Amino acid sequence: MKKATLALAVLAALALTACQKQEATDKTATEAASTEVNEAVTGEKEDVYSTEKEKYSYALGASMGLFAQNRLEQQTDLGIEHDEAALMAGFKDGLANATKYTVAELQAFTRASDELLQTKQDEKETNASAINISEGVAYLAENAKKEGVITTESGLQYEVLTQGDGTSPASPTSTVKVHYKGALLDGTEFDSSYARGEPATFPLNRVIVGWTEGVQLMQVGSKYRFTIPSDMAYGERATGKITPNSTLIFEVELLDVLEPEAAEATEQ
Repeated sequence: MKKATLALAVLAALALTACQKQEATDKTATEAASTEVNEAVTGEKEDVYSTEKEKYSYALGASMGLFAQNRLEQQTDLGIEHDEAALMAGFKDGLANATKYTVAELQAFTRASDELLQTKQDEKETNASAINISEGVAYLAENAKKEGVITTESGLQYEVLTQGDGTSPASPTSTVKVHYKGALLDGTEFDSSYARGEPATFPLNRVIVGWTEGVQLMQVGSKYRFTIPSDMAYGERATGKITPNSTLIFEVELLDVLEPEAAEATEQ
């Protein structure tokens, strides 16, 4: 049908964007190593396509395929079924400019599919949030009973793993240099400066509340374990492996407290 090729072009653009977002979301500490391996393998292969026409055409097809694959994985994860035969038929009909529905109808189906996906995602997050709140409360209650664990007035819990004797951050606006790793209650690690091979530097008022309060308790040379209630972490926000209302566990090593001038030089 007319304008079907326009719909395909839009799909291709969305595909490339989706792929880029997925790559950013899935970025891990092992990415550099795996990239080097992939590049080494790629370097041994002969380029399949030699002309720009072939490469551009392949890129268009591959981007659509990757977009569809990413979408189908999301649907499967949420229990939404798909029909592979209909999917392939739609792709072929689109290429032939002979779709069985008008562009307006296709757009309506796509909107309905997007709405279903969003509804399922919202349901999953709501369920995860309720579970996280319950598990977080229980974990904090048990953790508070452990020897060496201190609970502050705000509800933040910390344990001194190594006590340093350096300076402490003077205020919530202090800039600190730290090594750290963060995990969920089930032990899943979601972030680590150790894995990246370099410490992080940032002002304490630009991180989650639990960090702002907790790191100010430390002295340079110290290493603490923080158990941070969800309302002092990301709250209802989901980010990466962190689902809504997650209680988080961080091990933080305070390497330095930087004066404003030093912090600016480090950032540059």
